[in-house]
Amino acid sequence: MKYLRLLFAYSTAFIFTSSINHAAPIALQLPTVNDAIFSKNPEKFYMYCHRTFEGKTSKPWTAGQYGFVRTLRRTQDGVIATKFHEGIDIAPVKRDKAGRPLDIVHAISHGKVVHCNTTSGHSNYGKYVVIEHNWDAGAFYSLYAHLSDVSIKVGASVKPGTPIGKLGYTGVGLDRTRAHLHLELNIKLSERYGAWHDKHFGSANYHGTNNGINLAGLNIAELYLRHNKNPRIELTDFLQNVPVHYKITVPSKGQLDITKRYPWLLKHTPKTAPQSWEISFASSGFPLAVIPSQRSVSKATVTAIKATQSNHSYHTKGILTGSGTRASLTTRGKRFIELLTGHF
Repeated sequence: MKYLRLLFAYSTAFIFTSSINHAAPIALQLPTVNDAIFSKNPEKFYMYCHRTFEGKTSKPWTAGQYGFVRTLRRTQDGVIATKFHEGIDIAPVKRDKAGRPLDIVHAISHGKVVHCNTTSGHSNYGKYVVIEHNWDAGAFYSLYAHLSDVSIKVGASVKPGTPIGKLGYTGVGLDRTRAHLHLELNIKLSERYGAWHDKHFGSANYHGTNNGINLAGLNIAELYLRHNKNPRIELTDFLQNVPVHYKITVPSKGQLDITKRYPWLLKHTPKTAPQSWEISFASSGFPLAVIPSQRSVSKATVTAIKATQSNHSYHTKGILTGSGTRASLTTRGKRFIELLTGHF
C-alpha cells in the first residue's frame, strides 16, 4: 500500500472554493406525522435497534440515525460503530389494537415517482418507493422503505404531502414491534447500473437504476434540522459542510458522467485535458468534489486519507483497507469506483 499524504492538508473549504452555481431553496417536509426530530426528545422520532455488545443487550434509538451507528467493535480507536446506515428510521405514531402501524407516508417534496417495488421479497427494503426531485442542484432521489402497501404509481407527479403508502415492516429483519419508515435522500451514481450489476452479481436486478446500491445518501436528518432553522437553505450549501474523509484519483477517459448530472461536483474547469480526476468522498462514500489533475495514475488510487488507528474498512463501509496514513481499495471499493466512474 502506498504511503499517503494526510488528508486535511486540503480542507473541505478549499475544495469548495471554486464558484458553485447556487441552487434554489428546496421545499421539504417530513414524511409522516412524527415530528419529534425537532423536539427535545429526538428518541421519540427514531426507531431503535436490538444490540448485543460484549454480552450486554440494549435497544439504542441512536441506531436509527444516519451514519455509522450500528455493529459496535472495540478497536485501537476505542469502541466504534462500524456498520453504516444510509438513511433514518422513523418510528410510527399511530397503531391499531393489534400493534400494526397506521401512519400514512407522504412525499417530502415536489417530484415524480420513478420506482415502486411492490414485491417485498425483491429487496431488503421490502416494499419501497423512489421519487425523483429535479432541483437546481440536479436530480435527487428520496426513498421510502419497509412500506406495508404502496398507494401510488410510477410516473405520478407529487408535491410535499402527497400520500404514497403506509408505514410498515416489510423487508429483511423487521417485525411488527420495530415497524418504521426508512427514509433516504440520495444522488444516483450511474445510469449504467444494469450493466455493472450484470458484471458483478448473479442475482436479478428488479429495480433498474433505482437499486439502492446505485444511490448514495446524504444525512437527511441534519438537512431537516438545518432546513427547519433556515427554509431557504440550498443543497449545495448544505453539502459544503460535509467533511472529506478520503480522495481517490482515477485515470481520465473524458469528463465523468456524474459531473454532467451534478455539475456542482466539478470544482475547476480544466484548461487542458487532465490526465486524471481526483474525487473527494465523505466517509459514507458520498462524492463531494471532482478536481482535474495532471497526476499520472494507471488505475484508481487512494491519494489522501484521514488517518485512523483501526482498519480503514471500519470507517469507509469496507471501501478502503489499511490503517494510519496507508490505504488501498478493497475489492468492494474497486467495484464502487467502477460504478461511479463508468470505467468497467
